Amino acid sequence: MTTQIKEDLSRALKELQEAANLKAGDLFIIGTSTSEVRGKQIGKAGTLDTAETLWRAFDEFQKETGVYLAFQGCEHINRSVTLEREAADRYHLEPVQVVPVPEAGGSMSAYAYEQLQDPVVVEEVAAHAGIDIGDTFIGMHLKRVAVPVRTSVKEIGEAHVTYARSRPKLIGGNRAKYE
Repeated sequence: MTTQIKEDLSRALKELQEAANLKAGDLFIIGTSTSEVRGKQIGKAGTLDTAETLWRAFDEFQKETGVYLAFQGCEHINRSVTLEREAADRYHLEPVQVVPVPEAGGSMSAYAYEQLQDPVVVEEVAAHAGIDIGDTFIGMHLKRVAVPVRTSVKEIGEAHVTYARSRPKLIGGNRAKYE
């Protein structure tokens, strides 16, 4: 099952990239319930092993695209976001004082914190696109205007998965030109 999870996530990320056309330096928000991936209730059975499997696909995606990965924590740390300090500095995000752990932050966020070169946690981001594995509700961390993206991958493991990209707001009314 571990191999299938990584393969499905890699395919999903590739399809999302085709739709979102992310650029190096863009923020990519990741919400993950490792419990849901395992077929359990969100917040009840998370594991670092599942996070590690998912991490391998996310890490490859980051290396291919140059995006900054941003991992949404769980409600126990107010869905704060773990990312590289370089990304926080680039986007003028103020770090908060917390270290995500599986019991407060979630297994994926905790695992990412240990893998990143210089991790920090910030209260919020405005990401260019994102993936939500297990209905963790990443919308609060997406730029306006969020646009749903459909891929062939509907589940990662046992978890429902959704995707979004963002676009600039359209302003100016019916006489305005956008291209």
